[in-house]
Order: sequence, then structure tokens, then C-alpha cells
Amino acid sequence: MGMRPPAGLPSLSKRSRVLLVLALVVAALLLVGPRLISTYTDWLWFGEVGFRGVFTTVLVTRLLLFLVVGVVVGGIVWLALLLAYRSRPVFVPVSGPNDPVARYRTTVMTRLRLFGLAIPIAVGLLAGLIAQSSWVTVQLFINGGAFGVADPEFGLDVGFYTFDLPFYRFVLNWLFVAVLLAFFASLVTHYIFGGLKLAGRGGALTNAARVQLAVLAGTFILLKAVAYWFDRYSLLSSSRKEPTFTGGSYTDMNAVLQAKLILLAIAVICAGAFFAAIFLRDLRIPAMATALLVLSSILVGAVWPLVVEQFSVRPNAADKESAYIERNIAATRQAYGITDDKVEYQDYQGYGTTPPRDVPADVTTIANTRLLDPNILSRTFTQQQQLKNFYGFPPTLDIDRYDIDGEMRDYIVAARELSSKSLTGNQTDWINKHTVYTHGNGLVAAPANRVNAAAGESAEEAANSNSGYPVYMVSDIASQAAGNQVIPVEQPRIYYGEVIADTDADYAIVGGSQGSDPREYDTDTSRYTYTGSGGVPIGNWFNRLAFAAKYTERNILFSGAIGSDSKIIYNRDPRDRVTHVAPWLTADGDSYPAVVDGKVVWIVDAYTTLQDYPYAQRSSLDGLVEDSIDQNTGRLLPRKEVSYIRNSVKATVDAYDGTVKLYQVDQNDPVLDAWMGVFPDAVQPADSIPDELRAHFRYPEDLFKVQREMLAKYHVDDPKEFFTNNAFWSVPSDPTIDTSANQPPYYVLVGDPETGKPSFNLTSAMVGYSREFLSAYLSVKSDPENYGKFTVLQLPTDTQTQGPQQTQNSMISDPRVASERTLLERSNKIQYGNLLTLPIANGGILYVEPMYTERSSTGPNTSTFPQLSRVLVSYREPPPSNSVRVGYAPTLAQALDQVFGAGTGSVATAPSAEEGTPPETGTTPPVDQGAAPAAPTAPAAPPSGTDVSAAVAELDASLNALTVAQRSGDFAAYGAALARVQKAVAAYEAIPK
Repeated sequence: MGMRPPAGLPSLSKRSRVLLVLALVVAALLLVGPRLISTYTDWLWFGEVGFRGVFTTVLVTRLLLFLVVGVVVGGIVWLALLLAYRSRPVFVPVSGPNDPVARYRTTVMTRLRLFGLAIPIAVGLLAGLIAQSSWVTVQLFINGGAFGVADPEFGLDVGFYTFDLPFYRFVLNWLFVAVLLAFFASLVTHYIFGGLKLAGRGGALTNAARVQLAVLAGTFILLKAVAYWFDRYSLLSSSRKEPTFTGGSYTDMNAVLQAKLILLAIAVICAGAFFAAIFLRDLRIPAMATALLVLSSILVGAVWPLVVEQFSVRPNAADKESAYIERNIAATRQAYGITDDKVEYQDYQGYGTTPPRDVPADVTTIANTRLLDPNILSRTFTQQQQLKNFYGFPPTLDIDRYDIDGEMRDYIVAARELSSKSLTGNQTDWINKHTVYTHGNGLVAAPANRVNAAAGESAEEAANSNSGYPVYMVSDIASQAAGNQVIPVEQPRIYYGEVIADTDADYAIVGGSQGSDPREYDTDTSRYTYTGSGGVPIGNWFNRLAFAAKYTERNILFSGAIGSDSKIIYNRDPRDRVTHVAPWLTADGDSYPAVVDGKVVWIVDAYTTLQDYPYAQRSSLDGLVEDSIDQNTGRLLPRKEVSYIRNSVKATVDAYDGTVKLYQVDQNDPVLDAWMGVFPDAVQPADSIPDELRAHFRYPEDLFKVQREMLAKYHVDDPKEFFTNNAFWSVPSDPTIDTSANQPPYYVLVGDPETGKPSFNLTSAMVGYSREFLSAYLSVKSDPENYGKFTVLQLPTDTQTQGPQQTQNSMISDPRVASERTLLERSNKIQYGNLLTLPIANGGILYVEPMYTERSSTGPNTSTFPQLSRVLVSYREPPPSNSVRVGYAPTLAQALDQVFGAGTGSVATAPSAEEGTPPETGTTPPVDQGAAPAAPTAPAAPPSGTDVSAAVAELDASLNALTVAQRSGDFAAYGAALARVQKAVAAYEAIPK
């Protein structure tokens, strides 16, 4: 019976082939073109900032990984195909005229070179593209060193787990992929060329096919045995016991670990069975070995650990897990930098024993108590210091400190930046947007502890007076020309910043041809031409074409505003510039401006992180800093988990020319040491940090949030107590907003307990686990001499000291606050500022909270913004009273006098419109912190019964008058009655008790 030859594929005409080739070329350009353009412009940009070595190192590493992995994987697949083809049967019978395998065989034979090379090349390209993203793993393996800390189970240095093990896993995974693909490639090839038949009883397999497939299967199982060996080390980062703790548990170390060794032995036996199939024709032996491996993985690898966990560990969990919790505690403290040499624990009773005015440190603390909230005052800054519609400030301002005239103060600071989103009308034209409005103008600072004037006594006066606003110190172009800058700035123009970059196309084109007129807006009477070193030259047509393609903007190519000396400035966000030049770092969510050596620079905190530090608790970085993401930056940090973090690098970005500098600030970080080995010239040593710059370093807020979350649990030493959670703390919720977000930490300038001098600290209150009473107070120093030193004040476990949420409730429920709030809310919006927690009086806790009012908008063109109207304070009296006293007044001094009696408020900084303005009547300037404390005044004579009776009678009468006025609906009478109540309360509280 004759056979009809199988039909081949239809051939293409010459015209179709040309069109197909053109289509492929266009598709390749569309796919590869943007990548090439991006690579070229990145090469130019890295050259501009002086970090081209980083670019080339990363690029070369990626290319080498692409080539090595691509060649290895593609080569193994090609070798498998070649061996399968060469060992094909000489004669392959055809089952019939419609045999589909015969048609495939004919197709492959007619295009043998195409299939033989295209498949391995495609596989190699895909593998290389995926593998090149693991350049970090490879570089850390090459340059990583030792931590000097051994793990408690295997005795290996932590560097093995963080630098070496990930690389071994990387190599092993790609060998798995290569062998698996080679197995399937061989299987399909043997099937097409007759080495494998599925027809008949049990099918048929040639000797060559059996040998090749057995070798590949045996190799795969052997690699699995190696994986079981490495799995043992991964147990030290086990998540079995999360969220209780991370790391190897009792079950992991006493069941899973042994199971891995048993499975390793079985895998070696199984691999041997497959290799034996090379000589034995019977495939039942490797089949039974495979079944044994699968069954063992279920029984030994899964069922046995489950039995141990359920019947041995859970009934005795506290005892069984005690040793492993102890390991977790030690490793977590080490990984997050909260070891005993960095954290000092002190007992704190929660109530004061000494009047604050008699404690030098408290005098300093009260004098520097911050009343301005950077989370609220952005719109106030904008309304009062914007100057032009195209300038703006970030939604959350920053806090820094400056030493002016020998006095250290903290300031609310912000750069007056260009806000492209605020451009309107013809300002949004491409020429104006990108070549005229190119930069911001200066730095604005306001003392954080003072306003221009105190609000009025009555609610109506407080809401309508021109008081409660910041006292501005501006360093901009105008102040530079006038020569009256309090904070001297030589170059106030801001080309790089957070607000400038908040747009889809954050580029500006500066400069022009020689002799051309200045184009950039500077002031209403002057124009400016950029002279800084920042920016990529686009004077030549090739660069112009590249950037026109990058931004898909034809004006870059054809605009006459671009000359031979023009530059394009982009990547203008300071945080993004740092992460571009140092892709191995994680940048803090908030960068802040500072004046250093006459220049405005952005300071960016950067972290080195690791995902798997043995036994260290794993945490979600974005989850722990969530409150700052929403309020400060408006964007999420990369979603990843870490078990090790260090603020090892401080970065600066020049606001004028964009220069990026990285400084090493932690000389004991092995991760940074590894990266400095990868990029030798990227990070400057610690001794190169200027003293003036170091004076502006702040302890990073995001790192503190992570560490306080760890300290909430890992201050506990006893593993059994750790297991019960009884001694844990919690981060309090923010009482000033209507959400369950954590209260953010606050920067405060407080008195040092030993010297009485001001110290810039980052602080946070902590409450009991699932409770609201205060349990601890955390603070970390930012001063250069004690940078990074934690102090933890631990309150007694049975404390009745109110936490932030309880304090807020006590303050707003006070009759004076509640009644005036009712009146104010008729025409104002009330906002409560940051609730500061301040330790004073040798054991006491003082809460201070500013209250802002904002007139309700009465029309579409009405601009309103917050102003400080009142100050609330709260303080717990010592036993046996333990009562909570609340102060509520237009100034901090008056509120303190209500709580502590006359005299304490005298040390508070009084409102003042200008620097050097004398304090208000009834107050005295802050005492010199270097001088000895003033001698305590003699105690006042006890009040007579007549004085007390008169004060009580006036208080009752004023409350009755307030009730009558409230019922009458007469706002004027209500305001007068409320003022009378406040005066009566103040008079009563001023009587010495």
C-alpha cells in the first residue's frame, strides 16, 4: 500500500517576505528603541552627577549575567536537542497516511538549522533577560564579607546567609531550569524522530532515548538533593511561628531539619536509580525510587513536622520555644540596631517630684516647646510666603535646628519651590513651562516655638485677629540683595526639590547660546541664565533627538530657545536622584532642606537592608512607616520585607546644581562594606563630612518607626514572658486625626538631663499592649556627639499615667475647651496639632498640644489658612491626688501657669513678631542654659478662707452667666460670659494649694 508524502508548509512570495522582514524590523525598533534611548540618556545623566562608574558597573554585571546564564541554559538545551537528534532511529515506521508526527518530522527536517538553533537561542535569551535582574545577588556574593557574628545552630557567620546562600540558590535554580527544559526538549525530539512511541502496550523507548532521559532525570533529582542540603540553612529564617517570632522553631530544628537530611539521602538513592537505568532496561527501579521520594516528601517532609507541632509543641509551647525565642530576641536586636550598647533603659515613675521651673533641663524644654505643627502649616506658609502663583511648598513641612547668635533653636523649614501644577493660562505653554519657569526662590524658616502674637482672650478675638502665625525668616533673592538674611544663603535659587519634581515631565531646559538674553524668570524685574554644573548638554542635535524621543516632545528638537550651551535638567526629586545613583540603597520617605556653607542642600537618609538575617524578625518596611507615607510624601515605599536595616549613608543633593554626595555614617555595617567594594568611589568616608553638615543630621523618622515597633516587643528579655505578650507595648493611635493611624514620632528640642543644654531628639510615646495608659517613652538623639543613642523611660506596669488618646479626651472634654469649641465651630474649622509628650519635673509627663482655627470659607475667592489660637497642656499630679490638670489658654505660658501655678509659664518663649522683641508683660525671657538655676522663690503665704471663697463665688457666678447667655443665643453675651469664666478659672487655679 503506497503512502502519500506529507504536505509541507505553504511558501511565501518575495513581496510577502520583504513585508514580513520590514514588520519584524519595525517591531524590534519599537521594542528595543526606547530601551536604547533610555540607556543612552541614563549614561549621559550618570556622567552629569559623577556616578558613571555605578552605571557601567551595573550595566556590565547585567550583561555578563545575561550572557552567562543565557549561554549555559541555551547551551544545555541545544546539547540535549543535538544528542537526541543524532541518536534518532535510522528507520522510523509511519503509522498511516495521516500520521501527524510524520508531518511534524518533515517540517523539522526541512528547517533543521532553524529549529536546532532558534529554540536554544530563544530559551537562552529569555533566561538571560530574567537572570540579569539578579545582579545584586551576584555582586554581594563577590564582595560580601563576614559579620563577625555566628548563628546559634550551625555556627556559620551571618555573612554566609546574607551574601553566599542567595547566590548558591540562584545558581541552583537556573540549573534546575536548564535541566528541566533539556529534559522536555529531549522528550519532544525523541518523540518526533521515533525514539519514543506512545502507541502499543506501554509504548516503546530506544536505548539512546532511555539513557539520555535517565541521565537528565537523575541529574534533576541530584540537584534536588543539593537543594535539600541548602534548605537546612534557610530554616533559620523560617516563618512557621510568625507573627510570634521569625526563625527556626522547635519543630524546624527537631523535625524539619532531620526530614531534610532524610529526604536528601532518599534523593541521592533515587538519582542513583535513574543513573542505573543507563545500564538496566527495566525502568521500574527509577519509577519506584521516584514514588518513594514523593511519598517521603509527604510523610517525612510534611506530615511528621505537623505531628510534632500539634502533639509535642503546642501543648508545651512556652517551654519548647523558649530557647528559639531567645535566639530571635538576640538576632532581632542585632539586626535592627537596638542592642544594649545603643539603648539605655531607665525606670520612670510617671509623676513629678520637683517643680519644672527648678529643673534646668525642664526650663530648656519649656522654652523650646514646639507650637508649630509642620503637618498643618503648609497652607499657612503658602498663603503668606508664596509670592507668586507658581511657587509652592510641600504638603508637610520639615523640622531642623540652627544655632543663631549662640542660641540653638528648632525651626519649621521649607524651600520655596517651583510648582509646575500651579501654572495657569499662558504659563502652561511649553516654552514658559520648561524654559522660563525653571526654579524656586529661597528658604523659609520659622522658629517652631513662637508665633507673631498671642490670640485674643475671647473666641471671637482668637478667630478674627491677625495673630497665631509663624515668624518668618526668609533667605531668598530679595533678602540676599538687601543683605538681611538671618540664615545666610549665597545661592537661593532652587532647581531641585520635592515639589518641582511632582509632575509627569519634571524637566527644565536652561542656558542658551553665548550672548543670548536671559530667559528664566527670577524676579518681576530680572531674568536669569543658569550657570550651575547640573544638567545634561543638549546643544548638539544627537542629544536633542534622544531627549525628544525620551519625552516624546518635538519642541525639544525644533525650539529656538535651545542653543549651543543649553542643558536639560531632570530627575529633580532629591530622593529619586539618590536612589538612581545608589540603586542598592532604600531612601527615607522624607528629604529635608538645610543651609550648609551658604548653600541650600537636601539631606536624604538612606538605608542598607537585607531580607533574610538568621533568626531576626521580619517586618514589612512600608507597613511600619505607613503613617509617614500618606502625610509626608504621598507615595508608597517599595513593598518589601526586611529583617536587617541600617542608616549607613547620609546623602546630600545641592538644590542649585543637583550635585549628589553620599557619606558613610556607619562604619560597622558589613552590607555597606560590601557595596563599597562593588562601587569603590561612590561613598565618601565618614571623616569627609563637614561639621556644619553633620550638625543638621537628624535621626531618620522611618528608621525610628521600624525600631520602635521592634522595641515594643524586643525590650523583653525573658522568652517565656515574651511568649505571653503581657509585657509588650503598642504604638498609640494618633488622637488628632479621625483614623486609626499610628501617632508619628516627633522631633523636639529638649533640655539634656545632665547639662540642661538643648538636645535635638526624635521621640515617641508608647502605651501598654491593647491598653491606653502610657507604658514607655522613647527618645533618640540627633546631636553629633551622641547621635543614635536611645533612651527608654519605662513606667511601672500598674501606671495610671494617661496615654495620648486619653490625654486628648481629657483636654477636649474640659468645660472651658468644650464650651469655647462649640462657639468656635460655628464659623471656624478646628485642627489639633501634634500632641507632644515631654518628660519633666523629675518623673512627670507633660502633654502639650496646639489648637489651630481656620475661618470657614465664605466664597470661591476666599483664602483661609490655619492660625494658632490656643495651647492645651495636661499634667498628672503626684500621689495621693493623681488628678489630671488641664491648661487652656492663648499662650503656653498662661496654660502652664494654670497647671503649675504662677511662675512656671515665665520660662516659656513668648509670642513675638520679630527677633529680639521683648517678651510679653508678665513673662520673663528664657534663662541662660549655661548659668546656674535661679534660687527657688520663697513659698507664698497660704491663702485666706476669704480669698478662696471669693474665687469660688466668682467661678459659680460666671458659670451661671455663661449658661444664661448660651440659652439666649446672643453670641456677644456668650463670648463675654466665656471670657469671664476663663478669668475666674485662672484666678482660682492661681491660688496656691
